[in-house]
Amino acid sequence: MESQVRGGTRWKRFAVVMVPSVAATAVIGVALAQGALAASFSVSGQEFKVRAGKLVGYDMNQYGAIDTGKSLDGKTDEAHPVSVSAFGTAEITDMCQSVVTPVPFLNKSVTLKLTAGDKGEAVKAENIYIDVANLDAKQAVFSDINIGVPAGSASGNTPKPKTENGERSSPFGFAQQARVAELTDVKQTAWATTAGSFKLSGLHMELNWGSGAKVECY
Repeated sequence: MESQVRGGTRWKRFAVVMVPSVAATAVIGVALAQGALAASFSVSGQEFKVRAGKLVGYDMNQYGAIDTGKSLDGKTDEAHPVSVSAFGTAEITDMCQSVVTPVPFLNKSVTLKLTAGDKGEAVKAENIYIDVANLDAKQAVFSDINIGVPAGSASGNTPKPKTENGERSSPFGFAQQARVAELTDVKQTAWATTAGSFKLSGLHMELNWGSGAKVECY
């Protein structure tokens, strides 16, 4: 599923489940220092949470970027440094995604939560780009990793960095690549995603009043 603007989660297309990403070593700091970040993307004023028991991603390419968008009240512009993770293909087991949306006229909030890949068959995805703000994983294993390569030098089946209009990012930006990335017990927050396709096995969606660990993914 492609979107011209890689925006944040929208209610109408929330069934596109975000895929956990791999945290790059110093990607954001180095890219900011070099002034070689990819062009910014438009996002909503909300982060979302993703949890996964296990992620196995193939042909990884990761680089720094800045997402921009309005605050939740729509009054100010905000910039969000992110680590963009791209995978040619990925398999995720025991996946959960949640987003909390305020309901001002009721002075409440509602949480939308999706789960998939927790009934014996993994979620499968292709050509994924996800803009990560924070990530924790119990363990991360990389195979054939290259750190410090130019952001525009993706090879093989690795998705290439893109700007908002689909162009490639600066070839001088900092990036890392790996043939395989395997993470366990993943928890992350993110701002935006796009993907070519998702196969969601055992998809379940629910809405609940409130927020916090009891109704969100964690």
